[in-house]
Amino acid sequence: MDVSTLAAQARRVVEAVETAIVGKRQTVQSALAVLLANGHLLIEDIPGVGKTTLAKALARALGCDFKRIQFTPDLLPSDVTGTSVFNQKTAEFEFRHGPVFANIVLADEINRSTPKTQASLLECMEERQVTADGFTYILPEPFFVIATQNNIELSGTYPLPEAQLDRFTARISMGYPGFQDELHILENQTKFRPVDTIEPVLSPTEVVACQDGVRDIHMDGTLREYILAIVGATREHPAVSLGASPRGSLSLMYASQALAGIHGRAFVTPDEIKAMAVPVLAHRVLVRPEHRIKGTTAQAIVQDVLHKIPVPVGPVSR
Repeated sequence: MDVSTLAAQARRVVEAVETAIVGKRQTVQSALAVLLANGHLLIEDIPGVGKTTLAKALARALGCDFKRIQFTPDLLPSDVTGTSVFNQKTAEFEFRHGPVFANIVLADEINRSTPKTQASLLECMEERQVTADGFTYILPEPFFVIATQNNIELSGTYPLPEAQLDRFTARISMGYPGFQDELHILENQTKFRPVDTIEPVLSPTEVVACQDGVRDIHMDGTLREYILAIVGATREHPAVSLGASPRGSLSLMYASQALAGIHGRAFVTPDEIKAMAVPVLAHRVLVRPEHRIKGTTAQAIVQDVLHKIPVPVGPVSR
C-alpha cells in the first residue's frame, strides 16, 4: 500500500471518530497510530472525559467485529478467553470462544479485576492466541485491545503489573475539553449520541493492509540509534528503578512509522519519534519511591531524556 492511500484512509478514520470526540485530534491520531502499529492501547484518565467513547468510536469507524468486556472483581479468566462445555450429543467437550475472540476488544475498567483475570490477556495480547485445555486457538486479524482505567479511584482496584503494562504499546489520556469544544458537545448531544451514528469507513481487510503498509515506511538507521539512545537513557536515569524494555524500543519504532504514515510521509522524522516517546515509554518506566514522593513522574523523566538526547541531523528519507 502506498503512503498516500494509507494517509487518506487514516484521515477518513480520524474524521469519523472526531464526530464523537471533539477537539482531541492529537489523541485520536495517537490511538490510530497504535492500531496501525499492530499494538494495543491503554487509556487512563479521570471519569467522564470520553475514554470509552473514544474506544467505541474507533471500533465503529473501522468496521471490525467489536466486543466489550466489563472488568469486575468477580470476572474469571474463562469469562474473557472462553471455556470448554460438554456436548451431550457428541459426548465431547467443545470450546466456546470468549469475548476476546474479536477484532477489537474493549477491556473497560481493566484494573477492577483481579491480577489472575488480568493475566488472561497476556498471551492474547502478545501472541494473538488463546491456549485452553492443551489446544491453541488463533485470534482474528486485526486484533486490537483497548483498555480503560481511572487513575484516581483506588478503592476496589488492582494495579496493573509491569508485565501487563508492557504489553500495551502506548498509554494515553484524554484530558478536559476546552470551553468551545465542551459547548459543541452539549449542543450536539441534545437528542442523540454522535458515537451511535458513526458508520464504518474501513473494512477489516483494509485495516490489515494499512498495518502491513506501515512496516514499509522508511526509518533511517540514525533514527533507530536515536530510539535506542532514548530507551537506554530511561534505564540509566537516576530517578528510575526500571527503564523501558526492548519491547518498548520496538513499540516506539512501529508507532513512529504509523504516525509518519498518518501524516502522509513515506519516511520517519525525529518529530514522530518525539511525539510518540511519552505515550509509548512512560508507562514502562518505574520511578524510584524517593523521587515519586517528590512528585517526579515517568512522563517528566521521558521528557527530560528527550531534551538531553541530541536529535539526529542529516537526511532521513530515501
